[in-house]
Formats: sequence, structure tokens, C-alpha cells
Amino acid sequence: MIKRIAAVLALALTFSSTAHAGLYTDDLARCLVDSTSKDDRMALVRWMFVAAAAHPAVASIAKVSPKERDEADKKLATLFMRLLTDTCKDKAQKAIATDGGAVAIQQSFAVLGQVAARDLFSSPEVAQSMTNLDKYVDKKALESLK
Repeated sequence: MIKRIAAVLALALTFSSTAHAGLYTDDLARCLVDSTSKDDRMALVRWMFVAAAAHPAVASIAKVSPKERDEADKKLATLFMRLLTDTCKDKAQKAIATDGGAVAIQQSFAVLGQVAARDLFSSPEVAQSMTNLDKYVDKKALESLK
């Protein structure tokens, strides 16, 4: 069950589902966003990064120690449980009852993940780092697309 929840959460934060979210799942998503602080959302982003760092394509440049991985897992699990079983419990129960657990959790946490990613990419340091790409873009080739 725990592995399934982690997989659903990982999918929720990575992909948008084609399943239709109902009113109660929308309510749950709003509750998740409204009930998290910027620090909570950064914990979510950190967990996403730690999980993605295990991918072979980036593992050599994104070293995460077992201790850091465990800390990120614990922090996100605490947040996940607080949101679903305390802060947003009523909304979670209604969403799960009407849309099903996988859809409700996946879609509501996808919204939270999008908000967290927006926080991440609005950082001046991240924005500055992203401008480095401009040095290697062929602007003439892009102009030819018009």
C-alpha cells in the first residue's frame, strides 16, 4: 500500500492525468495549496529532485546521500500525512469517495506540485541559471520559423 501511494504521488507530481477531476478533487487541490507554506512546497520540490536524482541520466551530476534521501522522504511523508489525514481530511475523504483514491490524490497533488514548481522557478537564482541557455541557442534559426 505504501509503495502504491508513493508511486501515485510520484506520478501526480510528474504527469497530468487524463482522468477528469471532480468537484471534490478540485476542493482537495485547493485545500492542499492553501494549507502549505512556501517551506512545505520547497520540501515537496526537494523530494521531487531527490527522487529524480536516482535516474541514470542525472545520477552522476546529482549526488544525493542516503541520509539526504531519507530526510527528504520523511519530511514529505509527514507533509503528505498531515495534509490528507488532518488539515484536508474531510476534503480528501469526499474526493476519494467520489473520484477514487488514485485520481483524487494524483490530481490534487499534481496541482500542488505545479504550485511548488512555480515557486522553484521564480527564484532569481534559478531564473539566472536558466538564462545561460541563451548563449547556445541559434537565434537566426529561430527567426526563420516566423
